[in-house]
Amino acid sequence: MSQNTRKEQRALRHRRLRQTVKGSPARPRMAIFVSNKHMYVQFIDDIAGNTLACASSVKTAGIGCNLAGAKTLGEEAAKAAAEKGVTRVVVDRGGFQFAGRVKQIVEAAVASGLSITDKETK
Repeated sequence: MSQNTRKEQRALRHRRLRQTVKGSPARPRMAIFVSNKHMYVQFIDDIAGNTLACASSVKTAGIGCNLAGAKTLGEEAAKAAAEKGVTRVVVDRGGFQFAGRVKQIVEAAVASGLSITDKETK
């Protein structure tokens, strides 16, 4: 049995998830990363290799790293995506559980006008 750290286990889950989740110009990948101090959201076109829009708790002053901050970040991310013309996305939870702050970010983004679609296959 391997003795992977939590960080290594999350990286393995993320690598496995990324085999099926691909971003395209029509449906960019909404990549979410959550740390103990900050939260980040990026909208990525994997075909061109470009980040179309981004939002983070670092850029937006006054956002804490709790559920209320996650809700605010989800709204800010949806606003940043709308400015770039992004309405449909595929969610990449980054190997994190779809619960807590990650779930709150996605739900707030959906409430603010983003449309979440199923995984895009290869």
